[in-house]
Amino acid sequence: MRVSKHASFAEAAAVAADSLRASKLRSFLTLLGIILATTTLIAVMSIIHGMNIYVAENISSMGADGFRIVRMAFIGNWDPKKFLEFQKRNPQLRPEEYEFLKSRATLVREIGMGAGRVVNATYGSDTVEEVNLQGGTSNYAVLNNYQVEIGRFISDIDDRRRLAVAFIGNDLKERFFPNVDPIDKEIHVDGLPYRVIGTAKAKGSAFGQSQDNFVIIPIQTYFKKYGSQQGVYFMALAQNQLVLTQAQDEIRMLLRAYRHLRPKQDDNFSVVSSDSFVQAWGQATGAIAATAIAVVSVFMVVGGVVIMNIMLAVVTERTREIGIRKSVGARRRDILNQFLVESSMLAGSGGFIGVMIAWVIAILVRSFTPVPMRLPVTSVLVGVGLSVIVGLFFGIYPAQRAAKLDPIEALRAET
Repeated sequence: MRVSKHASFAEAAAVAADSLRASKLRSFLTLLGIILATTTLIAVMSIIHGMNIYVAENISSMGADGFRIVRMAFIGNWDPKKFLEFQKRNPQLRPEEYEFLKSRATLVREIGMGAGRVVNATYGSDTVEEVNLQGGTSNYAVLNNYQVEIGRFISDIDDRRRLAVAFIGNDLKERFFPNVDPIDKEIHVDGLPYRVIGTAKAKGSAFGQSQDNFVIIPIQTYFKKYGSQQGVYFMALAQNQLVLTQAQDEIRMLLRAYRHLRPKQDDNFSVVSSDSFVQAWGQATGAIAATAIAVVSVFMVVGGVVIMNIMLAVVTERTREIGIRKSVGARRRDILNQFLVESSMLAGSGGFIGVMIAWVIAILVRSFTPVPMRLPVTSVLVGVGLSVIVGLFFGIYPAQRAAKLDPIEALRAET
């Protein structure tokens, strides 16, 4: 009576499990390379996955249809060695250029202007250092996805009259006005008084840096105090996401025309969108992933070689057992399956342990650091699956050697 394939596999799995349980320490030491490889692989994939989601959701406040025009962009294929060249070639953006774009752009539904610097903010005797002061047009909140929690945002009248009014972030609201209404209270920013007209809903932190430690004042008020010659940038929202590229091209052509750039001259400004950030991040994570794959490959090969050597030793230890099994009717395929299943289970167990370790690491990292690790299901499947494949591959030679043993010679082997 012939044993079914399912029964043969189940028997091989049972024998393999008994063997693993009988030699726990040897099995663990054998799995060390596989465990390290799987842990490294999943930890890196978790960091990249978490950071990708984080970048997409939090880092860029421009939205899917937003973009900015800046003097220089430090993302993408930008070459740091050309910094001085760009600094000389790219002039500062100017308010006159903003007015020119605003009057002629047809593919944007909003266009605004901003500028910023780091200052100290004071209320009474309490001072907060390194506050992000931003000057902005009346649509600055829409362009940067700020939500009003209390009061209102800056208006066109505030801007035209250069009023000393301020819209503050949640950090300053909680620090200066934890239990009182902040509206119409006076704070000092860089030594000058401003009347609070509104507060923003909290955004949280990005890479451990708060996004709520800011003060926004009218852009003309900002220019009155600091001038309009440094740090100016423009923001825009396309009519919709479908025309984002065309809207960017329109703004680029208008600004090139204003600056009298010839057709073969490079842009002396930069246009960036959310996609620019995502693409730049993708390039960075690609390099990280390539390095991780190289490290994981080394660990996997080392682990596979160790598994092969251990399985060869197991074959030697079980030579007489193999002879007995063959003498009572076990076929070559049965012996082959047993050792292949055992090597794959051995490696798969290492992969599973690696997954558990990576999961614990992800929890600890999320709890005690700002790194947003997320464990994707695909990484678990890849980690365990790759481990099993390594076990199968490096278990082929020992399994074939066991299957080819002559039963008579095997029975003569000493136990």
